Amino acid sequence: MDSQHRPSPDSEQQTTSKKHRRGIGGIGWTIIGAVFFGSLLAIGILPRLSQKSELQAAVKEASTLPLVNVIAPRRATGATKVELPGSVVAQNQTTIYARSTGYLRRWYADIGDRVQAGQLLAEIDSPDTDQQVLQAKAEVVQAQANVSQTRANLAKSISDLKQARANLLIARQSWERWQLLVKQGAVPQQDADTKYATYQANLASVEAAQNTINSDSANIKAAQANAYASQANFQRNTVLQSYKKVTAPFAGVITARNVNTGVLISAGNGNTSTSTSNTNTSNSSLYTIAAYDNLKVNVSVPQSLSQSLQTGQTAQITVRELPQRVFTGKVVRTSNAIDPTTRTLLTQLEVHNLDATLRPGMYANVKFAINRTNPPFVVPDSVLVVNGKGTQVATVTKDHTVHYQKVAVGRDYGTEVEITSGLSGNESLIATPTVDETEGLRVRPVTQTK
Repeated sequence: MDSQHRPSPDSEQQTTSKKHRRGIGGIGWTIIGAVFFGSLLAIGILPRLSQKSELQAAVKEASTLPLVNVIAPRRATGATKVELPGSVVAQNQTTIYARSTGYLRRWYADIGDRVQAGQLLAEIDSPDTDQQVLQAKAEVVQAQANVSQTRANLAKSISDLKQARANLLIARQSWERWQLLVKQGAVPQQDADTKYATYQANLASVEAAQNTINSDSANIKAAQANAYASQANFQRNTVLQSYKKVTAPFAGVITARNVNTGVLISAGNGNTSTSTSNTNTSNSSLYTIAAYDNLKVNVSVPQSLSQSLQTGQTAQITVRELPQRVFTGKVVRTSNAIDPTTRTLLTQLEVHNLDATLRPGMYANVKFAINRTNPPFVVPDSVLVVNGKGTQVATVTKDHTVHYQKVAVGRDYGTEVEITSGLSGNESLIATPTVDETEGLRVRPVTQTK
């Protein structure tokens, strides 16, 4: 019985082999599963670990970059007031010269006197001019007498021509009758020839009288031309004689007198004496006169503001000596050209000065109210870097590197300046650049708050 139920060795071996295979399969699946899930964890964790490592490295690197304060440029307001220096000049100013040569007989106006147009300022004693006037007048009389004489000659020539034509008519008729008598045999041929000769002589007399008339007509024209020339010369000398009286060309104030009584005056320019001393000095002018009712103020406007300035625009004008007075000036003209030396536009304003408060030569302050269509940017003056490359600002780019940008500076407000070109408005400017912030240097920008 026992032997029948005892398994055979072969069956025991097979059973043991099946159990062994069953045990290995479970462990393998466990290992495979662990490897699979480990791989999934590695795929998710390793990138995070890498990103964390890079972030830590970036933070470490950023913490080592130099720290700089940055600011943004701001746009200036469109309406602005500009105060510029100006110079007061006379609306009309001229120097008076002598047009007649002679000695100064008397002067009637001195420096500071207000005179009217045409007012007598001085008289010159000019005997040479007086003699020239008398001579010119005599020449006019002589020329007119010559014209009268030539007209009388012409009248006589016309009368002679009429007489010659009458004699010619009689001689012709006589010759024609004698021709008829010769044909009839009543008179000899010799008598007829004599009448013909008389006719020819009268014909020549008519031609001579006609030539005399033509000559007298030409003489009349020449005499009339000479009379016109003499009259013109007389008028010229009369005008020169009138220059013995020096008058004011317009109403104004005498600002200089360069003559004294008895001094020799030369027409145009010459030697005169100076009123402030007893010594003679070379001076070609007698007086200087300036009109004060309307004055001009010359202002040099910077190029950056020249486009905003319009003709007819008003401005406030003040002078240091009159702190309580504010004058109003109007822009009347500009030079329409920028001075290449100063880069400014010469602008001229007109100011009414009826009470003569302002004086030519004064220094004035001119205040404009200007509306700018494209106002510039305004930045602190500490951002500017001036070196051999010109005026620059240090900017921080998007990749946090330093870049130097060239700019053009406009008005200076003391702590701030205008930038007329070189900026777009989106830049980050280093507030106080130093020599350590070189081109291309990586920095850590920090926005500066006011």
